[in-house]
Amino acid sequence: MLKHRLIAGSLMAVAAGGVLIGDSYLDPYYPFLFGLALLAGFLATHELVGLLPEPSRPPLALCAAGVVATLAANWLQILFFNDPSLARLGPLSWDAVVFAFTAVVLTAFLIEMATYREPGRSVARVASALLVVAYLGLLPCFFVKLRWLPPEWSGLALTATIFVPKVGDIGAYFTGRFLGRRPFSPLLSPKKTWEGFIGGMAASVLTAVGLSFAGPLFRYGVGEAVAFGLAVGLAGVLGDLAESLIKRDCLTKDAAKSIPGFGGVLDVIDSVLFAGPVAYLWFTAIPR
Repeated sequence: MLKHRLIAGSLMAVAAGGVLIGDSYLDPYYPFLFGLALLAGFLATHELVGLLPEPSRPPLALCAAGVVATLAANWLQILFFNDPSLARLGPLSWDAVVFAFTAVVLTAFLIEMATYREPGRSVARVASALLVVAYLGLLPCFFVKLRWLPPEWSGLALTATIFVPKVGDIGAYFTGRFLGRRPFSPLLSPKKTWEGFIGGMAASVLTAVGLSFAGPLFRYGVGEAVAFGLAVGLAGVLGDLAESLIKRDCLTKDAAKSIPGFGGVLDVIDSVLFAGPVAYLWFTAIPR
């Protein structure tokens, strides 16, 4: 399992780097990120909907279309209005995303109204559909929108948002594997330990500090990098536990078996889903 995890992890890291480098020459369209976001969103939606119990399971077509539409909405101004300025971070850049998500809310209710036969399931299906689209559609939008930060450091911002939590996850895995003794969250994730948590946070901080020397990412230097590593690293841990909550509640160990050593797409992106909003707030709220 460890060998498969290392091989699959290395290949995914190379793929992520290839997307970031390839898109750096295609500002402001970023087609590689567009394709990757939609593909990952679609596959993760298929996994998550499959985990949900049948009585409250929403239509897969609705959830997949909602996730894809919400993610694609980030590119609406670029693809249809040819106005890169509207895609830059700001209130207007969220309009299309909000409308896409609103359309999912309305459609979920319309479907249940049209197919209603007996009480006890419709509200649960609507709620489940909105959970899926919010979790896999809205949350990743914060990560995607980092791409339209100033071009000289937007790539680094995305790199940090991916690798700080994921390297932290690797650090937690190996530290917990060799030194772990005290359970961190025995009900949600029995294999996680406090020793692994500390090792993972240290790995996240070291990753952020290393990236601080690669370009103008942190205006306030190493101190800001350390704080970013702690904040985004912790968000990654919570994202991993959030997915564990879903899996435990649905009585399953892995979201899927599609990625050797990891499980499914959900098991790969879970930490980044929570890290994205924290990084977005960090890079937009702190003056640069």
